[in-house]
Amino acid sequence: MSMRGYQASAVRRVQVLIVDDSAVVRQTLTEALNADPGIEVLCAVADPILAMERMKTRWPEVIVLDVEMPRMDGLTFLRKIMSERPTPVVICSTLTEAGAATTLEALAAGAVSIVTKPKLGLRRFIEDASADLASAVKAASLANVNRLRPAARPDPALGVAPKLTADAVLAPHGPRALQQTTERIVAIGTSTGGTQALEQVLTRLPRVSPGIAVVQHMPEKFTAAFASRLNSLCEIEVREAKHGDRLLPGQALIAPGGKHMMLKRSGAYYYMEVVDGPLVNRHRPSVDVLFRSVAKCAGANALGVIMTGMGDDGARGLREMREAGASTIAQDEASCVVFGMPKEAIRMGGAQRVQPLHELPRALLEFSAGKRFEG
Repeated sequence: MSMRGYQASAVRRVQVLIVDDSAVVRQTLTEALNADPGIEVLCAVADPILAMERMKTRWPEVIVLDVEMPRMDGLTFLRKIMSERPTPVVICSTLTEAGAATTLEALAAGAVSIVTKPKLGLRRFIEDASADLASAVKAASLANVNRLRPAARPDPALGVAPKLTADAVLAPHGPRALQQTTERIVAIGTSTGGTQALEQVLTRLPRVSPGIAVVQHMPEKFTAAFASRLNSLCEIEVREAKHGDRLLPGQALIAPGGKHMMLKRSGAYYYMEVVDGPLVNRHRPSVDVLFRSVAKCAGANALGVIMTGMGDDGARGLREMREAGASTIAQDEASCVVFGMPKEAIRMGGAQRVQPLHELPRALLEFSAGKRFEG
């Protein structure tokens, strides 16, 4: 065997099972994923019954799953998998408001992430988004499946656009420190595994809590449903942010999918700007954009928290927050689904503390009560 052939055979390939009732989707997803040298599609089947038969002989590392299928819906199949043999699952969902609620149920049941597909122009869309699909599958393969169980109650792909920083949306903050106000705020950034992690944090906060601004990497049309679901579970008010919203105590504002969200200040009050702009770290909304705006407008009045997620979005922003006098926390590796974002923030020196997920609600309340973090 030639050295080139040996190197090719030595590449570890993530083994994938596709479950979708559309033959066009199955064929197109298979072609798109097999084009990546790090992925191998084991098979593509039309429904979960067939999937379970195939999985008796060979279990995949990642499942790409539609949620609306005949014979057994994807949500029932997902719950069965996560209860019997937890496996990373990427939901392939139609980009509609109607499908958003079901998809969010899937995330709550243990799915890793969402890949959206349009009703029309599917083949062209998937071909254009093949790098994102491959990244989602690779990120899922690295997930800590023990953290994917429902709660009791990516390597950058080749050939994609240049990775922009927060400079593309917001200039870096200057050296002048802001005067403190009595109002403290919290900024949270998260991605893969974040829907479950945010639920565990926000549902444990009392009504008397600091205002919270959240960036969760999620497609447009899904964030409103996600915020509504959290609002039904939490004592605090949770909703999707709108341009000009005040950030008030007892409230969490979720950045809309497809938009950047930035903190602004008017006197002693904070409010949110929701704007268009280029992808930053290949995301919109971007955690770095939110964190940089908080560094500029809130400084020592703010607490930054970076949680589970693939990649490095938010790592630089958390460091900027710390340099501006803010308190900062990174979620620890053991409690993360994917340790990418917190790991990079720690490596860059942005985190004063590294804490497990279950300790984060108390840390938020201690900060709100006036406690300053050391370091």
